[in-house]
Amino acid sequence: MPTVIRIGKFRFHFYSDEGLEPAHIHVRSPDGECKFWLEPAILLSSNHDIPVRELRKVEKLSL
Repeated sequence: MPTVIRIGKFRFHFYSDEGLEPAHIHVRSPDGECKFWLEPAILLSSNHDIPVRELRKVEKLSL
């Protein structure tokens, strides 16, 4: 899973073969992992254990 960028405790990465899923990015932190769709807008797709406050930080970094 190639890393796109690291910002603070967040690692933005993707998996090379996820079939026909729309464009998205995975974000991992010590707390857990989430996934954001990139088109038509940046939207949270899934979240596993990242607190809401941290999700808002990730969303701001993604813009």
